[in-house]
Amino acid sequence: MIAKVVLERKREGHALGSAEIREFVEGFTRGDIPDYQMSAFAMAVCCRGMTTRETADLTDAMMRSGECLSWTAPTADKHSTGGVGDKLSLVIQPVVAACGVVVPSLVGRGLGLTGGTADKMETIPGYNCSQPLARFQEIAASVGVSVAVQTDEICPADKKLYALRDVTGTVASIPLITASILSKKLAEGAHTLVFDVKCGRGAFMKTPEDARALADSLVAGARAAGRLSCALVTDMNAPLGFAVGNANEVAEALAMLGAPGFDVDVARLSDTVGLSLELAARMVSLEKGMPLGDARAMCSEKLADGSALAKFKAMVSAHGGDLDRFAGMLQTPTFKFRIQAMRSGRVSGIDAEKVARVALALGAGRAMAGDRIDPLAGVTLAVRVGDKVTVGAPLATLETTSEPEALERLAADLLKAFAISSGHCEPGGLVLSEVG
Repeated sequence: MIAKVVLERKREGHALGSAEIREFVEGFTRGDIPDYQMSAFAMAVCCRGMTTRETADLTDAMMRSGECLSWTAPTADKHSTGGVGDKLSLVIQPVVAACGVVVPSLVGRGLGLTGGTADKMETIPGYNCSQPLARFQEIAASVGVSVAVQTDEICPADKKLYALRDVTGTVASIPLITASILSKKLAEGAHTLVFDVKCGRGAFMKTPEDARALADSLVAGARAAGRLSCALVTDMNAPLGFAVGNANEVAEALAMLGAPGFDVDVARLSDTVGLSLELAARMVSLEKGMPLGDARAMCSEKLADGSALAKFKAMVSAHGGDLDRFAGMLQTPTFKFRIQAMRSGRVSGIDAEKVARVALALGAGRAMAGDRIDPLAGVTLAVRVGDKVTVGAPLATLETTSEPEALERLAADLLKAFAISSGHCEPGGLVLSEVG
């Protein structure tokens, strides 16, 4: 197979054959096809697109570039395309496990504005996300849920390709995004896949149309691979919940699971809890073949009776984590800076992207892959969209373990994230549309 011919055919807009795509990916994984030719391929796909069949073939080839796990028990997983304050996986995965569905969840680390589930979990002292595949499978099978990072054995083609896409301006391609997300999720072996496609200022997909297109592509690709699948397109204009960071998001998730001792007003998180239960219910409904309403009731029951919290605690213990030390860590003295409302009115908007940029600058994320994360850094909101405020009322607190040089400037930047209007404002629902 001559790589040049494949590149020319895709450049001219032709659909590639299944064998051509497979051999191209295999050659790239082996090192026979150099980076510059794969970069050209990514650019051609970005400009010319791919058919549904081509995207499925690319996904399959990338999945088969490494290890593929299999399970005998009912399995399901959820994937979010990335949001601000998105700690939903920490609630969803143990809820689903408590319903009798195994959740083998390979997750990523944060880079840029998108926080990583692995970074959140590893703020728990001792929790080790870097498990060998055999141990990952053992924990998932025995506990019912395991949250770990992707190993080098899973989808090496995706890891190599993503590094090229990041520096060649080819990230924004729905076929390439679909293949990247799906290849990893298919390789982890879950039989049911539910997608939370974020849409808005704090998401990669800014418009409902683009988010819907990605949701359609992910569901179609999962089904082409023989998996049960659906997706929700959800709002990401404002942060989810109050906490944006790492340890503060884990604390908020634990509070939503019913753990005592955390300074979180769970009653004001009904939308965040509600979205978690909607996604969990779809995982349970599809995998267990039960009506969605019955699955909702089961998930709500497992959250309310402490079963989900017990699963979370068991998973943390199996990964070496210590929740008692985590609770103590939250008492560590930090630099804090509170911002206050400059006018009275209703909070009509909280710009998720601006909040995320401030959290990143405080040390809650990575600008580059090798950056160190400050587990206690982040932003904690004091208000939600729709809340009434008066002059001087607290809006949010910036927090970090080492005082940044520009704390006051960051506080000023964070203040710009809040829109306060004189009219009545009611927050909209988080679910914008559904696929499947």
